[in-house]
Formats: sequence, C-alpha cells, structure tokens
Amino acid sequence: MAEDMGEGFIELDRVEKVFEVRKKTGFMKRERREVRAVDSISFRVARGEMVGYIGPNGAGKSTTIKMLTGILAPSGGSLRVAGIDPSRERQRLAHRIGVVFGQRTTLWWDLPLIDSYKLMHRMYRIPDARYRENLDRLVELLDLADLLDVPVRQLSLGQRMRGDIAAALLHDPDVLYLDEPTIGLDVISKARVREFLREVNAERGTTVLLTTHDLQDIEQLCSRVMVIDHGRLMYDGPLAGLHEAGDSERTLVVDLERELPPIEVPQARVVKVEGPRQWLAFPAGASAAPLVARIAAEYPLVDLSVREPDIEAVIAKMYAEKATA
Repeated sequence: MAEDMGEGFIELDRVEKVFEVRKKTGFMKRERREVRAVDSISFRVARGEMVGYIGPNGAGKSTTIKMLTGILAPSGGSLRVAGIDPSRERQRLAHRIGVVFGQRTTLWWDLPLIDSYKLMHRMYRIPDARYRENLDRLVELLDLADLLDVPVRQLSLGQRMRGDIAAALLHDPDVLYLDEPTIGLDVISKARVREFLREVNAERGTTVLLTTHDLQDIEQLCSRVMVIDHGRLMYDGPLAGLHEAGDSERTLVVDLERELPPIEVPQARVVKVEGPRQWLAFPAGASAAPLVARIAAEYPLVDLSVREPDIEAVIAKMYAEKATA
C-alpha cells in the first residue's frame, strides 16, 4: 500500500492536546484553567524505524501515545498512522497497532495466559494457521511454554511483561507502541526482551515507538531518540547528539582492594570516594573499555560497574544551557 511507504508512516503535524482543569478556590467557587499536555508537536517516523520517545514524568509522552492509538483526540493539528486518522477510525487502526504498557496489562487477570491469547485470536479475527504460527514462534522466542496454563495473576512482573509483548504481536501489527517494556525486569529478562524486539523489527519491519526511563533500552534498540518536556519536542536525533546537547556523563564505580588516593586517569574525574570505593565521571558518548583497561593495569581492582546518566538530569542540563544561551 502506498500509504505505508516513505517518510510518513507515522505523522504528527503541530499536534496539541489541551485539558480543562477545574480547581476549587473557595465555597461554591471553582477556577477553570487549561493544561497544555502536548504543545504543537510535529515529527515523522518511517516504516521500520525504532524510535525512543523519552522525557520526565508528566512531559506528555503518554498523552501522545493515547492520541496515536485513538484513545484521545487531539485539540489541534493532525496526525495519521499508516494513513489512518486514529481518533476517527480507531477500530480500523486497532488491527494495525500493538500496545504494551509496562505498568498495566492487556491480559485477563484470572485466566490462564493461553486463554487470553485465544480471546485475542477471536477479537482480531486472526486466520487459524497464522495464529498458530505466530503463537508458536512467540512462545519459543519469549520462553513462555511453561507459563501458558498459569493464571496471569500468578505470573511475576517479568513473565507477565513477556506475555503482554506476545499478546501485542499476535495479530502482526505494523506499529508497536512500548511504554516502559523493561520496567522492573531483571538483567536476564531485559536482555531477552531487547533481543526479541530487535528480531521482530529486523524480520517483520515492525515500526517501534518506545518510551522508557532506561537509557540502555534506547542505546540497544533505537537509532533515533526524541525528547519531550512540558509538552514540547526538545530534541530529535541520534542518542550521541542528546548526550552532547545535555553534556551528560556516565559514572564508573570502582572497588579497589584497599583505600587509595583518588584515581588519576585521562578523560575521567573522581567525583566521590568512600573507603576503597571510588566514583569516576566520564563523557556519556565515550567508551568505558579504555578507561577500565587503564584502571585495571594501574590499580588493585576488585570490581566495577557502569551507571548510565539519568534522562531527567540530561534534560535538566539541556534546559539550563538554553536558558543561559
């Protein structure tokens, strides 16, 4: 279909969402004011792209996703997904999209996992052969075989998340919206989910819009990141450019055999020392490997870990720099 190709698979043009809030100011008195959750946002996502859509809590991310799925209608501007106006053709769009909310589930709470999938088979009218093929593949890749007969309420967060991702992909959606898909997962589960999403994108060309507070999700999955704050699009480009714009830093936490003076290595600075443990800050865009190799060669190293910069801190720095520019 021609509408699916090119630069405008997902298109937003000066989209706004304004909510009217009523606040009690006195006896029998209420004050009305407008809250602009999304403020004239425009962007395009090409078919097959994996894009990170990030920002602090209350920035407007969820409101944008709700408009893209047709749950909310925009107050102004226009948007289309796969050539469809979400708010006017929500039912038609539902067959083209999949949605995963990290802190909510689309599965039936008291039913075994497989029963939720059977219900979705009927709801989306998935052809029987395609349903069986998709289910078998998703169960294998997401390691769900032992969970199919378990009620959803008995699943751990990581198990339920994998179950939700499978549910969102059973009907072969063109677009997958992911809202904090790795929240609360352990390291192994996160790695499994990320690898699966890479495979789905590569094999099926599924377009993915990902909202997350975990920068490693973005780094490992997305070539492009958009930052929204106070309803406005502040940045749209590669992750490396975001780090440069926000002048962000990663932190290397080093545990030594004994207490020593602050570590001295190029392109890093010690920001904190507590006994044999030292914290070193270094540019977020730089590789940690040369830094680790240098420290291991010159100091009695016991253990170390790398901490990623906090997204909200990066955005705060971007604001501060713009304010002083």
